[in-house]
Amino acid sequence: MPDRATPSRLALALRAARVAAVLLVVLAPALVGGLVRGAFSGREAALRHLCRRATTLLIRLGPTFVKAGQVLGTRRDVLPPVLCDELAVLQDDVPPMDHAETARALVEAFGDDLDGLFREVDRTPVASGSVACVYRARLRTGRRAALKLRRPGVERVMTLDLVLMRRGAALVAKLPVFRGVPVVEVVAHVTGAVFDQLDFEREAAALRRLRRNLAAVPRVWVPEVYGEATRPRCIVMEFIGGLETGAADRCSPATRRRFAASGLAAIYHMLFVDGFVHCDMHPGNLYFTSSAHVVVLDAGFSVQLSDELRRLFAEFFMSMATGRGDRAAEIVVESATGLSPDADVAGFLPRMAELVVRSHGRSAEEFSLVSFAAEMFDLQRGHGVHAAPELIFPLLSLLVIEGTIRDLDPGADFQEAAKPVLVKGLFGARPAGR
Repeated sequence: MPDRATPSRLALALRAARVAAVLLVVLAPALVGGLVRGAFSGREAALRHLCRRATTLLIRLGPTFVKAGQVLGTRRDVLPPVLCDELAVLQDDVPPMDHAETARALVEAFGDDLDGLFREVDRTPVASGSVACVYRARLRTGRRAALKLRRPGVERVMTLDLVLMRRGAALVAKLPVFRGVPVVEVVAHVTGAVFDQLDFEREAAALRRLRRNLAAVPRVWVPEVYGEATRPRCIVMEFIGGLETGAADRCSPATRRRFAASGLAAIYHMLFVDGFVHCDMHPGNLYFTSSAHVVVLDAGFSVQLSDELRRLFAEFFMSMATGRGDRAAEIVVESATGLSPDADVAGFLPRMAELVVRSHGRSAEEFSLVSFAAEMFDLQRGHGVHAAPELIFPLLSLLVIEGTIRDLDPGADFQEAAKPVLVKGLFGARPAGR
């Protein structure tokens, strides 16, 4: 597990100075540009420009801030939609490790065990991210393996950045403009989600759990973790060949519909039955094979719902699927982390209920989870009802996967497909081995 020890004051001061310099270089021109656009094109154009420059700022600040921005972009209950739209397009853009860095990372991960564990390791990565790179290898047993190898020194830089984020949030929360906004709580959840992606022992356990849980869902494949070779700095798992992001495009419409059904069944099973949810099922972590299997990778961003929150989440979706707007609105308030000092719960309840009833009446082609969530978060933000982060992250998993499902099967009925899994989650026996 990565070291969570608080960095020294000197290290924090040096990193803070570098962050401040980038802030000055990026934000000063952005503010000038925003004023110019506001004068000539209006407030909305100015806001869009500032939000776009904010994403540029995060990229300039480095991978930690990019990952934080990706998570923060899910908090549409707190942030303006225009900012969330910009944050949603953030992607890691980090060069892969070169051979020297790879050699160092392998030594840090395996020490003298490397030659005893592997016949060969291809030193050219097949995938690259801000935290780790992925390599092909072959174990001494002959099995092909994929190595998710952590970058050397990445935990030190990310720890510095995350500590600065938390301290900055504590200062920002004291400003009058943020009164009533759960700044500290939101940033704490964001930084926690980012730091958890450094914890490979946690991720290996999450992959094992997802593999066990999703074994109940037909045609869903989570790679096996090879525990005898996995180390705190490297996850060694089953290698699944032939994974391409465009593989489904070459399949028949019937196969594409099976992909969509399996993907939806997997995410619904996580949300409503197990309560253990992979929250990052974007196309880089979700693949389709020629044998009509759905492959789920990279469980670094996963959350465990309490039984109470899992039940409330399932009941909320059952209320959506059956058009019980009043109950759905009550659940949103019940699960909220808090209310603003000027919260208008009496005004929120009927408007939320109306949204659910209106959405229930739409056809499968007309209903959009993204549009529904955006309107719900607008209502929450406008009425001072703060959503629980534990429910926002699982909802994110649905929002992330919706576009993929729609591409595979434009007529997919998200609400109807949820009903049998909701019944199992609300009234069936709880799964063992939690």
